[in-house]
Amino acid sequence: MSFAKEFKEFALKGNVVDLALAVVIGGAFGKIVSALVADLIMPVIGAILPGQGEWRTFTITPLQIKLGDLLGAVVDFLLISLVLFLLMVKVLGAVKQHVGPPAPATKTCPECLETIPLKARRCRACTATQPA
Repeated sequence: MSFAKEFKEFALKGNVVDLALAVVIGGAFGKIVSALVADLIMPVIGAILPGQGEWRTFTITPLQIKLGDLLGAVVDFLLISLVLFLLMVKVLGAVKQHVGPPAPATKTCPECLETIPLKARRCRACTATQPA
């Protein structure tokens, strides 16, 4: 098999395409959360703290350590983590619980304990008649 053909099969697998979509959507979602933090949350925090109007530009003067930028990134991360936790774990977990496990497709013969299809009327191993 040629390298190009192998790469094409790999790149067009469902998992790779799904992962690429998740990365693109995650990047866009991160930008939305960053804008939410920068435009809504940080101005409120800046108004609450005395003397600090712009959070993201706050630095420790002698070394020019960008403390405000770090705090903004931490708040971004916490908000993204919270939203993903609420969406993925809580909502999708609740949906999975309502769906329930799938119905079994096989049953066990009471005579010989062989696994047989659920709709079978006789066991293929011992030919015992199965209860309805």
